[in-house]
Amino acid sequence: MDKEKLVINGGKPLKGDVYISGAKNAAVAIVAATILCDEPVTLENVPEIGDIGICVKILYEMGASIKIIDKNTIRIDTRGISDPVVPYELARSIRASSYFMGTLLGRFKKADVPLPGGCDLGDRPIDQHIKAFNALGAEYSLEGGIVRLRAKDLIGSQIFFDKHTVGGTINAICAAVKAKGLTVIENANKEPHIVDLANFLNSMGADIMGAGTDVIKIRGVDYLKGITYSVIPDQIEAGTYMVAAAATKGDVWIKNVIPKHLESITAKLRKVGATVEEYDECVHVYVDGPLLKTTLKTLPHPGFPTDMQPQFSTLLTIAEGTSVVTDDIFDNRFRYANELRRMGADITVEGTTAVIQGVPELTGAAVRATDLRAGIALVIAGLMASGTTVVENIYHIERGYENIEDKLMGLGADIVRVREYETVKRTG
Repeated sequence: MDKEKLVINGGKPLKGDVYISGAKNAAVAIVAATILCDEPVTLENVPEIGDIGICVKILYEMGASIKIIDKNTIRIDTRGISDPVVPYELARSIRASSYFMGTLLGRFKKADVPLPGGCDLGDRPIDQHIKAFNALGAEYSLEGGIVRLRAKDLIGSQIFFDKHTVGGTINAICAAVKAKGLTVIENANKEPHIVDLANFLNSMGADIMGAGTDVIKIRGVDYLKGITYSVIPDQIEAGTYMVAAAATKGDVWIKNVIPKHLESITAKLRKVGATVEEYDECVHVYVDGPLLKTTLKTLPHPGFPTDMQPQFSTLLTIAEGTSVVTDDIFDNRFRYANELRRMGADITVEGTTAVIQGVPELTGAAVRATDLRAGIALVIAGLMASGTTVVENIYHIERGYENIEDKLMGLGADIVRVREYETVKRTG
């Protein structure tokens, strides 16, 4: 497994400007959705991260033509795909491989996709995805860990989700784009990356209305033209740097953002004592007083995102008083708590709730990332802490954050990537 580590000498406030990359969660869905296009597509502002690399490799191994124009621009021509079978090992490495179910089914009326992998965050069933596919006329079977979908034809239908499902909403949209007639998705999720996917498809000629609301209506079309499309900025990356600025009591301008996408994060940061100033395409975050306790519960958009909970909980470890954090969206979202305790945090987890008693400071330690968001939370902890922190298993972080150490060094952080055999020396 990965032998690289991040070594952080903490206790220094982050200061300066940071430029936010394209949205991971939008880009993985859009890359998969290029399968639906009848012409080549050029995608801009694509983050150079692990999950995107795997999605692109899946397309390539299935027969797509890929041209890397630059590190954030990709030209994709999926007309060469003839067999809708996703490679097993690649699919097992990321959760976003599930999106190939909807896109392959939408184009070929069949799909063979291994059950997805990704971060170990507990049970993430695909029952709502299958419910949507069934409503459109597809039959489902599971054979040897392979989801097999078959349809004589896809017919528009009513789809009602029993519970919130980002992936199910995305898959339903993709499967319905070329279905005959009208599809109505009720109790749909509203996340910005769902809206971006719909905008991408509409730009190619799809007829999707209501993305960003509870009800999405899709009238099927026969042909999707090639376009050039720019992915939206990453809401979670932006929120991560906002929290890092506050946690280190720094002063950071976060640029290339959509402030409306950050409203729930902004509200919570203000609640704990940070100042957040909003501008057209940037936010300015700084702290000039103590950090304060709060209560936090994750919810689907526009609520506080589960992908920001580990980062915010890390900030709360040095907030005055006792904070309570509830996150019941994924089972294993608090796995990072044991690592924070190594650094002196006072955090107790009971089921889906964490009780965090603020301490004066964290101290550096050797810690291990257990998933993507836990990993970046430990980086924030290292930036906050006195002494040296070593974060292992950083391949998790690279799945979702572009140039993490370069961006942090640009804000004045003392952070360096080392290989296992290198000698770690304190530089500050």
